[in-house]
Amino acid sequence: MSDPDISVVICVYTEDRWEDILAAVASVRAQSRPARETLLVVDHNEPLLERLTGEYKEAREDGSVRVLANAGPRGLSAGRNTGIAASRGEVIAFLDDDAVAERDWLKHFAEGYEDPRVMAVGGRTMPIWASGRRPAWFPEEFDWVVGCTYKGLPPGRARVRNVLGGNASFRRSAFDAAGGFATGIGRDGDKRPLGCEETELCIRLTRARPDAILLIDDRAVIHHRVPEPREHFAYFRTRTYAEGLSKALVARSVGAGKGLESERRYTTRVLPAGVGRGLRDALLARPGGAGRAGAIVAGVLTAAGGYLVGSVRARRSSATFAVAGIPDGEGAAA
Repeated sequence: MSDPDISVVICVYTEDRWEDILAAVASVRAQSRPARETLLVVDHNEPLLERLTGEYKEAREDGSVRVLANAGPRGLSAGRNTGIAASRGEVIAFLDDDAVAERDWLKHFAEGYEDPRVMAVGGRTMPIWASGRRPAWFPEEFDWVVGCTYKGLPPGRARVRNVLGGNASFRRSAFDAAGGFATGIGRDGDKRPLGCEETELCIRLTRARPDAILLIDDRAVIHHRVPEPREHFAYFRTRTYAEGLSKALVARSVGAGKGLESERRYTTRVLPAGVGRGLRDALLARPGGAGRAGAIVAGVLTAAGGYLVGSVRARRSSATFAVAGIPDGEGAAA
């Protein structure tokens, strides 16, 4: 499969992102290597479903853009599963609804699948700060807080444990082997900013297919909007705590060994180096150095607190998530 057909799935949930959604779709339609189709999966929002159906009426007729209703429970995981089931491509790529892809995004994804063992290829996600620049206190090591590639990931094209869901692609056979995204992990609209559904899926995939290779290619670039509220420490604290809760669910699903394998390297190598750089910048009177060092420490402690709380809850409760199979068919089309 040296030149696979690629379907692109964009999950949407609010009309507040209308212009962002249109920009995301436009960026897919402008790719140097065309997508087979773009699927917009609307998460239980009838007015948005009707509006998008009207917006892309002509594109629906030629099959280039299809608008679907999430056929599962509310949330990002079920929306992605709906898109997978309805898609026709040999590879399914995922793009966030508030991001735009560079022109060669799909071209670089496709190149990764020349090796038949490659089951997933992710890319590099760059932040677009609402204020026009990175807050001086915000450490690059924590760019995952705003859904972007963070300092500490390997450069170039490299093997990884998991790809990041807002800029990722999977071979269709990966879902045949491992099932879909687990519901009960990850985001549900504007509720607490949970995550890690792609981490849990990737670990299940490599267990089901021990020969599987998962890659990131930093040439496959998207640009992701960071709204003004997410530039503040209050969101940073909320998101890192939620990440700890999510990691506890992942560890419960796949075991703490695999579930925290990358995180151990990150917290013992990448983050101490970041604290050191921040303190050095503070001593040299460079802006934000002390703030970045403090934010790294606070982020680690808050995530650890979320993990502990999540672990206790997981032990006390029954199963809170389910792994979906991906059926054949067109899904629920509007």
